[in-house]
Amino acid sequence: MSSSQVSAPGAPPVVSPARVLAGLCLLVPVVVMLWVPSYSKTSPEFGGLPFFYWYQLMWVPLSALFTGSAYLLIRRDEAARRAASAVAAAPVLPGRPKDGGRS
Repeated sequence: MSSSQVSAPGAPPVVSPARVLAGLCLLVPVVVMLWVPSYSKTSPEFGGLPFFYWYQLMWVPLSALFTGSAYLLIRRDEAARRAASAVAAAPVLPGRPKDGGRS
């Protein structure tokens, strides 16, 4: 494992479930559009358009939704990472017990 993939102690893991889900969100439209035999036909028609065309046009807004979802997932994950690193980096004030004075 390279040093860029190792997280600091107490930091969230480099590969989080949100990042995996974001990657899948980006992968779905690519795989669907590259799998040509799934939509290489003319029927059923929708509004006079053969299946080949309306299926591809349907994936334009769907791809935008998947990409937007991936962006929001990464943004939320980055915010959680910043919050975790801020908590981990918060200094302990001298003269105050670490247990909040309960000892």
